[in-house]
Amino acid sequence: MGGVCCKSEEVDFTDEVELFHFYLIRVIGKGAFGKVHQVQHKRTLHEYALKCIHKSRCVELRAANNMVAERRLLERIDYPLVVNLRYAFQDDDHLFMVLDLMLGGDLRFQLERLGTLTELQARFYVAQISLSLGYLHKRRIAHRDIKPDNILLDGNGHAHLSDFNIATQFNDKRPLRWTKAGSLAYMAPEILDKRGYATSVDWWSLGILAYELLFGQRPFKGNSNEELIDAILNEPLKFPDNVHELVSEDCIDLITKLLDRTPLERIGCGQGGFEQFKQHPWFDTIDWNKLETKEAIPPFTPSKNESNFDAVHELEELLLDGEPLRARKRASKSTLVDIDQQSEADQARQLLDDKFLPYDCTKQESWGQYGGFDNNNSKLPITSTTATTPITATIAAAEMNTGRELGDGNHNEIRLLRRIGGALNEHLDNAKYRGQGYIPAPAGNECDDMDDGDVINLVA
Repeated sequence: MGGVCCKSEEVDFTDEVELFHFYLIRVIGKGAFGKVHQVQHKRTLHEYALKCIHKSRCVELRAANNMVAERRLLERIDYPLVVNLRYAFQDDDHLFMVLDLMLGGDLRFQLERLGTLTELQARFYVAQISLSLGYLHKRRIAHRDIKPDNILLDGNGHAHLSDFNIATQFNDKRPLRWTKAGSLAYMAPEILDKRGYATSVDWWSLGILAYELLFGQRPFKGNSNEELIDAILNEPLKFPDNVHELVSEDCIDLITKLLDRTPLERIGCGQGGFEQFKQHPWFDTIDWNKLETKEAIPPFTPSKNESNFDAVHELEELLLDGEPLRARKRASKSTLVDIDQQSEADQARQLLDDKFLPYDCTKQESWGQYGGFDNNNSKLPITSTTATTPITATIAAAEMNTGRELGDGNHNEIRLLRRIGGALNEHLDNAKYRGQGYIPAPAGNECDDMDDGDVINLVA
């Protein structure tokens, strides 16, 4: 398998977290920006997933803002059924996020292996995912990319929500979004027809996911993106001809209510919507408390004798990678140059260097370095009114501070950083994750000037 990432020299764990603190075990995934390694912390011996992100790829794919935003958001959440951030750091060439390790692979991998899931299995996973959504929506966060690829199983078979790179948080000043974001096949109608939307879109995506888990296909299809969009907006919901032989009436009813094109009538949405969802007859046998604490026994356990990851990634690392990952000390930060003398790529690189801050979940003082926390150190403020209130209502939240405190630093530097941030917002937000199939929507779309750019994943 993989090798140790550095020499057996003594490591000072009182220092800021860095790659020297971990053993590299093997490669378990690969994305547009780099690889995912299974790692072990040298002091605690806990195992994690290390997401290694090449800065050059971030700059090339115009994704610097998204990386900083994802890192920032992950610091603010901590939930048993989410793939949580445990550490973050960087060296001269890479960004690193150390996340909870999920050895069961993702639901896409299991679907390809199994074909479809039983109703018992699908109900368990839909219920666990809904708990993650309930947690996020209380904090006014919409995930916007619910699909099998982003549901990871731990070794026991519990489902965890992952991949927050296009998640968004609502507040008083921005109670709705108008941009197209997500994977097209799972995208809610209110995203596509520019009605403005909030967290309701995640419940629609959960309905598409449930349908796919049970029937091995999605309910809306098209031979082109235009046909698919038309189907999502206009085609009636149809189930397989033998649906009554496959699933119960309660199951059909829940999926139908999740795929209601009117957000205010969609189950899970509106005031008390999540409680209504949990009380649906399909979930009569679910113990929600045990499900949340992972005391409930999953109806499917990933194989412990077979890898639940694509073995190609590890073979590539062993045979083809000319530059294996190694721990390196980070050089001193570069001196700021006037923005007028920086290229767009230089500005993006500067943003990553300055704003992708270190994080250590074991050190309480790491929390809140971006601002936006309440006084009792909970990861994110919660109100009694959830973000699933009617779409016309204002979503209560405090505007989060988007920058790190600069203290008594030079005022020119502060102004320069603000100029850099403004320029990056203008130049980078409309083109994210091209390398993963994400493309910006055609010019001319009307959207809130303050919103992030359209991010559409046209890859199934």
